[in-house]
Amino acid sequence: MKKIAIITGASSGMGKDFALELCKNYQYLCIDQIWLIARRQDKLFELSEQIKQIEGAPEAVCIPLDISGKEGAQKYNELLLQKARESSDKLEITVLINNAGFGTYGPFAETPVEREMEMIDLNCTALTGICGYSIPFMTENSYIINTASMAAYSPLGNFAVYGATKAYVLSFTIALAAELKPQGIHVCALCPGSVSTEFANIASNGARKEVLHGFSSVKTVQHCLRRAFKGKHVAILRLKWKFQHLGSHFVSRYKVADFTFKHSKRPYKHD
Repeated sequence: MKKIAIITGASSGMGKDFALELCKNYQYLCIDQIWLIARRQDKLFELSEQIKQIEGAPEAVCIPLDISGKEGAQKYNELLLQKARESSDKLEITVLINNAGFGTYGPFAETPVEREMEMIDLNCTALTGICGYSIPFMTENSYIINTASMAAYSPLGNFAVYGATKAYVLSFTIALAAELKPQGIHVCALCPGSVSTEFANIASNGARKEVLHGFSSVKTVQHCLRRAFKGKHVAILRLKWKFQHLGSHFVSRYKVADFTFKHSKRPYKHD
């Protein structure tokens, strides 16, 4: 049996930190390979070199792949089946971390429609397909972690499609956790607020270089892994984020959307 961990969006931010934390602190999982999936090949090779420096780390396999949409998920499935055919041992996906995704700042009517649809393709369609194609390779005590967001809990003005995609991820993840429990497969949704990554630079198309008041990516990832491996279904680290989650049950969803549209302006640089 060849045990593997798979991380999408592994080239930077939380994806990179997930990979490093798994290799440093979870060697008891006896993972043989860690598959690093992202589009930026140079960043993946940099990460694989870091992993090689960790004593006892699994073999890092760099997979430069665009997983976006139905076509991307199918490419992932073809890769998985090919690796299974080539391997002398049966493949077991011990850990799957769906971290790939992005957001777009600004009012929906003022942002490129094509970009918004690309977001849905990656944040929702690809994640769904990758989960579906991976489950047949999972066994009891395998783990799935899907990166959602605090934005999943309330509609947000100036962030409408991103929030909607993460609401989908959260709902899907919790339902999947219930469905896979009889098989002993554990499923957890990571729901962070602002984290210090490249997210803002991409979401604003370069208008905002860094996430405002971004929290530590490493600490967010560490907490998520602890929660997931304890069999918890949701990971929310900071007290501030927990209050936001609690407040979402008592404040009108429309009022939150209206307030954030008026008072939480998010810059977007048009090409």
